[in-house]
Amino acid sequence: MTDFLAMGGYGAYVWSSYAIFVVALLIDFLAPRLRRQRVITDLGGRLKRQRKRQEKSA
Repeated sequence: MTDFLAMGGYGAYVWSSYAIFVVALLIDFLAPRLRRQRVITDLGGRLKRQRKRQEKSA
């Protein structure tokens, strides 16, 4: 098992490459979802401010 993990001396490079790849996939998966939530929150705030302005002017 240790021979498999060591991969002929290249284990550190191979496993760190896999780890970086998985982290990149997670970021690629989560970033749009977080951005979507931020946009929804921003739009909700804008809508509230717009309604308050309309109520004041009416």
